[in-house]
Amino acid sequence: MKNLNLDNIFPAKQWDYIHKLNEILPKVYGDSPKACVITFGCQQNVSDSEKLKGMLFACGYTITEQMEEADFIIFNTCAVRGHAEDRVYGNIGKVKALKKERPGLIVSICGCMAQQQSVAEKIKKSYPYMDICMGTQMFHRLPEFIYKRLNGGKRIFELTLDNKPIIEDIPIKRDRQETGWLPIMYGCNNFCTYCIVPYVRGRERSREPEKIIAEAKGMIANGCKEITLLGQNVNSYGKGEAHGVNFARLLKQLNDLEGDFIIKFMTSHPKDCSIELLDTIAQCKKVSRHLHLPFQSGSSRILKLMNRYYDREQYLNLIKEAKKRIPDVELTSDVIVGFPGETYDDFKETLSLIKEVKFSSLFTFIYSPRGGTPAAEMPDPVSREEKGKWFDELLRVQEEISNKN
Repeated sequence: MKNLNLDNIFPAKQWDYIHKLNEILPKVYGDSPKACVITFGCQQNVSDSEKLKGMLFACGYTITEQMEEADFIIFNTCAVRGHAEDRVYGNIGKVKALKKERPGLIVSICGCMAQQQSVAEKIKKSYPYMDICMGTQMFHRLPEFIYKRLNGGKRIFELTLDNKPIIEDIPIKRDRQETGWLPIMYGCNNFCTYCIVPYVRGRERSREPEKIIAEAKGMIANGCKEITLLGQNVNSYGKGEAHGVNFARLLKQLNDLEGDFIIKFMTSHPKDCSIELLDTIAQCKKVSRHLHLPFQSGSSRILKLMNRYYDREQYLNLIKEAKKRIPDVELTSDVIVGFPGETYDDFKETLSLIKEVKFSSLFTFIYSPRGGTPAAEMPDPVSREEKGKWFDELLRVQEEISNKN
């Protein structure tokens, strides 16, 4: 019999706090206390928010979309781009008036933005009405934090990033039943020079395949028709794990489950997109023929500065293999315009790659510096105005391709 790893099970201690909150919340707020979860950022954040809602629902809260009627508010934040952080601070500012009206209101911030020490210090000094600040690996302690704050405890700032095993069996309240997010791993080991994720999400940690399969079965039984597997780099799933199941093998196991559903996944890193994976996609009837494969730049020089572990030629060869092995594949990608040190000649290489591959669609971004990343310290002489002109040119090229597809 396989030994149970009790370190990654939703702690009994947290269930104790949940039971206590079920008793005291009605005494504090009345028969129907309400909680509001406000989510910024990527699909992983949306998935995390479903766990936050699951725990809050288990504690006795009714979930509401309206901050104005909530007794508990939590902002689940993103740190990938500056615009997302600005929106968070704007929303936090609105809470001050609500807190004055209802002193019993508890307000929390969590997620990638909250994981940054500089942000936590700003929250502590400039937003004294914020009650709880917790990092990306502390979600499972939410019932404990609420209970302690309700009982007169000090403001809570918990940013521990210990990279311990993933906590499983956290209650989930899904936003929809017919489509669903299924995280298979957390964190990232790639350290692209522009990206803050490894610093706020920690190193790669893969879930046990049995846990993933069990969750997928539950989703299918509840009517899910579209399961999207999530990971910062799903192609790295299982690396270094004793179970020996890589991403291609996991896809096969999920594909073999009974039921009428399709499997999607994001995001794939080109350096780990193997021929085995391409063949698996081609062979598995339930796996979508959509491959989102971010290339970020068409210039090998810029890719090296980005620390992407592949060059232009390798990426194009991978695309050729994908098209050969999956003739009906739909290709999409991410592109960063105006990376520090990028010249117009580098940018033209990005345009030529786009014209050669003919992506169905692109997610395009003007480079946004993130404090704490190597790229933020690189010389960046090209003006924002000039980058904007490049960006517009790229959009015109992609629009022409999309119209012809």
